[in-house]
Amino acid sequence: MQFRTTLIASLFATPLALGAGGALAQHLTHVPSANPWIVGITSPTVLSPELAQIVAAQGSMLVENPTDSAKYYGYLNDRPNLLPALGSNVEASKTEPDKNTYLVMHGLQGADPDYDYGTHFLFQGHETGAGYITRANLDADAAHRVTVLATREANGTPLPVFDGSTWYPFSGHLLFSQEGNGTTTGGIWQATPSFPSTAENLLGVFGRGGYEGIQADTDGNIWLVEDIGGTTISGARQPNSFVYRFTPKSRFDLKLGGKLQVLQVISLRTGTPIVFKPAPIVLADILSDDIRDLHTYGLVFNTKWVTVHDTDVDGFAVFNANGLAKTKGGTPFKRPENGQFRPDSQFGEFFFDETGDTTTASAAIPNHGGFGGVMKLTQSNPSASTGALTLFFKGDLEHNSFDNCAFLSEDRIVFVEDRGDGLHAAGNALDSGWMLDARKDYSNPANKPVRVIAQGRDPSAAIDSGLLGTNGFQNEGDNELTGIHVSDGDPTVHGLLGAKEPRLFKDGWRAFYTGQHGENITWEIVRAPKRDGDRDDDRDDHDRD
Repeated sequence: MQFRTTLIASLFATPLALGAGGALAQHLTHVPSANPWIVGITSPTVLSPELAQIVAAQGSMLVENPTDSAKYYGYLNDRPNLLPALGSNVEASKTEPDKNTYLVMHGLQGADPDYDYGTHFLFQGHETGAGYITRANLDADAAHRVTVLATREANGTPLPVFDGSTWYPFSGHLLFSQEGNGTTTGGIWQATPSFPSTAENLLGVFGRGGYEGIQADTDGNIWLVEDIGGTTISGARQPNSFVYRFTPKSRFDLKLGGKLQVLQVISLRTGTPIVFKPAPIVLADILSDDIRDLHTYGLVFNTKWVTVHDTDVDGFAVFNANGLAKTKGGTPFKRPENGQFRPDSQFGEFFFDETGDTTTASAAIPNHGGFGGVMKLTQSNPSASTGALTLFFKGDLEHNSFDNCAFLSEDRIVFVEDRGDGLHAAGNALDSGWMLDARKDYSNPANKPVRVIAQGRDPSAAIDSGLLGTNGFQNEGDNELTGIHVSDGDPTVHGLLGAKEPRLFKDGWRAFYTGQHGENITWEIVRAPKRDGDRDDDRDDHDRD
């Protein structure tokens, strides 16, 4: 309770002074090309030359407190071999640690009561296999590096697999999202950062949905970005996913309920909401004028928030959020997955992506969102009931399938790709991480994103890519680029992502991402070693105190 009391007392303390930052992000060099897709061949990840990376945690790393299902950081304990023996495809299932959440906290314990775990921690949910929550103890030695915080809810129910995560400082909980089907799976769970963690589901509050991206604002609202693939015709998916905002009854106890709202976008053609079209679906519905307009530069749409569930009125029975969003007139998007608030916008600018169809065979290419893109939602404040939506960036063959994202500075945001094996092959390119500038107009072909990460393929993924399709092989192939996260670890409300300008590698700001599949390595991005001509005063190290 001492941690909770101290945290709540600090929530409304005087904000930290904000200085100018982001100088490094302005000068990251473009990586000329993605790594090519060649089955069975390893390739190194290439970063902008100003950057380097070190291992924060690796799939084959033994956790300090093995359980029946979780013995290693990124592998289930379901088969005897982490990697297949020669001539075999039998290997342990990969857990795919997903979204990272970085926090600086004092007094957190682990499985060893006599060990000092330090103060810098990286939390993850795992996307496949058995559900559990891990904590990478960044100050610890190898034996104490990874702790399994929870495999079950407080009532003994096994945890589901998780996709997204964030820190909710008002109640002192981590929030984890499950990307489910909205009917029998999906939802939000909360967990304490302590060991052992107390984890609880919030299904009667948030309902079930394809929740993935999750962020909080300074008013205590929780923003959810959903990914549920829709009916597919001619390679094009029907828009079938929604953007939500949850307003809690009490920021200090989410179990007390609140209102779940869905984003509604008004058609420029009819003046009525753009809504989900029920079955039977035809290609013309997927390629409608409204969908084309949503993916056209320069058009500005009015938006409003529509309540789909209110616990004061509807109670706490588990509900299908995706289904209610459709019946209440929410506007569906093409697989939005994640979003972030622009720093220093007073939580008035929210950028979220659409992954799109992840295939070059989509009939929705080029003008109906087949390659996905990035939307920008602008409001007068985070609790405003209305706003404006515009297309910020339109995907194409080189830049597509955006998933996780993070701001490197006030203006520069990185989106990482999740193309999948099919689009890797079709485009002869592995995933990339792209930096975009929030001040630029990307309808101008002269303005191009900067590739800051060209994802490689580690040896385990190379083996897996060659085993795909063999009878009984259960793992994915190529590495996926995910979990991009930039934070100074501040656990107070002033540390909410978007509350202050990131200062990459200064004042304690750190950056992480995960190469899913293969060796399931979670990387920390660091500044490249000093080169001749670099000034010492430009190369501040991490503030670890």
